[in-house]
Amino acid sequence: MGDQHDGSTVHAEPVTDWVNDWDWLDSQWGTDAIDIWNAVREVTPMAMTERYGRAFMPVTMEAVSAIAKDTANFSSRFVSVAQPDATRRPAPPITSDPPDHRGHRRLLLPAFNPRATDAKVQETRYYCQSLIAALDGADTADAAVDYAQNIPVHVIAQMIGVPESDADLFRDWVYRNFQLAPKDNDVKINLMAEMFAYFEALLDQRRAEPLDDLASVVAHATIDGEEIDLETQVGFLILQILAGVDTTWSAIGSGLWHFATNPDDRDRLASCSVDDPLWQLASEEVLRFYAPVTMARLVAKDNDFHGCPMKKDDWVLLPFPAANRDPKQFEDSDTFIIDREVNRHSAFGLGIHRCLGSNLARLELKVAIEEFIGRFPNFELAGDTRWSVGQIRGPRELPVRILP
Repeated sequence: MGDQHDGSTVHAEPVTDWVNDWDWLDSQWGTDAIDIWNAVREVTPMAMTERYGRAFMPVTMEAVSAIAKDTANFSSRFVSVAQPDATRRPAPPITSDPPDHRGHRRLLLPAFNPRATDAKVQETRYYCQSLIAALDGADTADAAVDYAQNIPVHVIAQMIGVPESDADLFRDWVYRNFQLAPKDNDVKINLMAEMFAYFEALLDQRRAEPLDDLASVVAHATIDGEEIDLETQVGFLILQILAGVDTTWSAIGSGLWHFATNPDDRDRLASCSVDDPLWQLASEEVLRFYAPVTMARLVAKDNDFHGCPMKKDDWVLLPFPAANRDPKQFEDSDTFIIDREVNRHSAFGLGIHRCLGSNLARLELKVAIEEFIGRFPNFELAGDTRWSVGQIRGPRELPVRILP
């Protein structure tokens, strides 16, 4: 049971007890995470493991929400569960605790406000249409590889000001960060150095020749009149890649997987005009039902959480997708209701760290599904779907057959 450590690497044994020995990098997590959370909730509101030191996993909305909002007892300095000696670098504002968090978040807000997001609608739609045009006439396609994974890279690259020709590099960073690094410190060390060097060079360029992009904003920004150190500046940009690409790609892919396997829901959307409110309701239900993001907190000081003693430097995993399946929070929580109107889900997190880019993610998800179903109103799975494990969960391979 558990993991064996050999130098910088963790060799994992398969999980047989998800209540007392969970592992979010176990292969079962990708395909069976929802069943796992539901089964744990039947036994306890809080699972635990010793695989990464001591780590807890709440599975109710009440517990997840309380921890996410309690910045005094739970720190966001580390937002993924990994080995205790894992290499960490700041990725503000998601890794920022109060009082620093407010200034870090405020710096990025203009890039993600509704006005800035609305300005990207038409460009995102054109880009989705170009991806779909490349599939026109094909009998099969990989809706994850050929479509979903490309959309957030395109949007985020334009926002930061990095060349879209580096898309494969960004996807490689995402893969190594979320799939490999939690179990291998050497991977994390090399990855952090690689990303730091890339964005340090970009910031140097923008300090010399500023452009209309987020890199230039960060390169020249101050917070409360104070200059920002280089590590924090780089962290702002690393966050956009790690948080802005895989999350939205996973949500889009999960939505397309749902509509490939639920033709009644797909047919309802296919019969709607683009301005029908059902598209927005359906997108929100995709976010609730297939929420891709799980975050973490580091216990800041010894405390007793709802009768569960926690020690300083213990981990707490915050599976927002599990909270979205809590039957005490949602009526028919395990049913995808395409026109669900009361839908206060936690797909974008809770508390002060609620996702800064939620407006942008919603835009990308809704437009991507509208365009795909609008062009291919009849499609089904054409093979096995490969789901990722760990912090971001979604389809990495999604073969579909496009039907007449």
